[in-house]
Amino acid sequence: MHTTGDSVKASDDKESGGGIEISGNNTYHPGIADVEFDELHVQCPAHTTERRLMARVDWHLMPFLCILYLLAFLDRVNIANARSYGLEEDLMLERVQYNTSLTMFFVPYIFFEIPSNGYLILLKRFSPRIWLPGCMLGFGVVSVCQGVVQNYSGLLATRFFLGLFETGMFPGCFYLIGMWYKRSEAQKRYSLFFSSTSLAGAFGGLLASAIGEMDGIRGYHGWRWIFILEGILTAVVAIVFFFIFPSFPEQAKWLAEDERQFIKARLQADQGRNAAERKVSFRDVITVMKDHRVWLGGFMYFGLIVPAYSYAFFAPRIISTYHYSPIQTQLHSVPPWAASFVFSLITAFFSDLTRHRATFAIAPLAITLAGFGVLLRVHDDTTVEYAMLFLITMGSYGVMPILVCWFTMNLGGHHRRSIGTAWQIGFGNIGGIIATYAFLDSDAPEFRNGYSICLGFTCLSALASTLYLISIYLENQKREKAATNVGLSDYEKTELGDLNPEFRYMY
Repeated sequence: MHTTGDSVKASDDKESGGGIEISGNNTYHPGIADVEFDELHVQCPAHTTERRLMARVDWHLMPFLCILYLLAFLDRVNIANARSYGLEEDLMLERVQYNTSLTMFFVPYIFFEIPSNGYLILLKRFSPRIWLPGCMLGFGVVSVCQGVVQNYSGLLATRFFLGLFETGMFPGCFYLIGMWYKRSEAQKRYSLFFSSTSLAGAFGGLLASAIGEMDGIRGYHGWRWIFILEGILTAVVAIVFFFIFPSFPEQAKWLAEDERQFIKARLQADQGRNAAERKVSFRDVITVMKDHRVWLGGFMYFGLIVPAYSYAFFAPRIISTYHYSPIQTQLHSVPPWAASFVFSLITAFFSDLTRHRATFAIAPLAITLAGFGVLLRVHDDTTVEYAMLFLITMGSYGVMPILVCWFTMNLGGHHRRSIGTAWQIGFGNIGGIIATYAFLDSDAPEFRNGYSICLGFTCLSALASTLYLISIYLENQKREKAATNVGLSDYEKTELGDLNPEFRYMY
């Protein structure tokens, strides 16, 4: 790989106006750009600094992704708010039909995840600027349709198509973030993006308390207006996004050519070449799925999805057992979400500051376990029970973006990252199906079965995360002792991704 005596050194998060140096043995270690590039000698453009340039990237990328995911999650879980305003009575839902309608959302999520994002055919062909707002427009329209359904069958159909349109959105957003940021600086961005779920939960409760008062306007009950107005908001924003949504670095017209080259160089220094120009084949999928760490990544997310979605779908029902009115129930659902948002950003800040993921991915799960443990035992003190909801949301939603970021950014190469991310999200959302049946009305008000299920799956996530940490630690130790130069060509290193012997996993 060494073609000239020049070198370009990428100092992680270097704030001065100097360039990046790339030299050494191509370890790809996160935060250490000790990497050589083939005929690539790019310095930070003289007219800017790395900090300024990445600040511009943040403002051109993160607000759009956060708004997109906030509205998507709002349209996904607002059915829980609508339930408080008579959805079940109007549609004459019986027994577990409400739970089944929640399940229907996850069916396309599971079956279409890898075809939609593993291959990334549509995302790459149409670019994120077209594909992601297109998905957004789709689930906005479906949400409006959800507000005018007349029976159980109509509710099932709309929930299915809502899941279908969201399938192409979530991993695509994660993949887009990974195409802009180094591994050592990605956590704050992932957590900010993922914290949109907490904002959506808080925002949804406030909106529902206000929209629910529209009951009877134009002959529609309040729960219908929740779907209609929030769906219209999503669709309108999606149309605007078609004109202003960001795309991949090489397609960013707001960057100068030397700035695009610099961003490309720093990513290659951190992660190696990603083979983005090569299509992902079915053989790639088989190869990636042979890696036990990919399976562990799926179980890390799978175990956490159960408590996360259980709370998202049933928080109003749980809070209503504390003898609040429908409006008070919605308002009391807001503070736990707000606490989760703050906790998630604080955790992400310290994770990036220490350039460490494992502790911040595993330790906060103890907060979630404590919350569910107390709720299993305490059933006569609403103050304590309500306080435990804060621990549940802070732990589960604070840890989730770290788990996804940790796993995703440890996948080297375009095809391994795209397939691995789609697998983790697709497989993980099977947990969403379990969550939809965790809290049944027949178990109210103590919900012992629901809390026990969530407790068990949180333990599963902690176990999978611990095994993943042990696996990458042992692999790094093995590679440190092995020969660093095994004669691989650049193409072979690109194809291997994180299986390249010179790659180092981040903890």
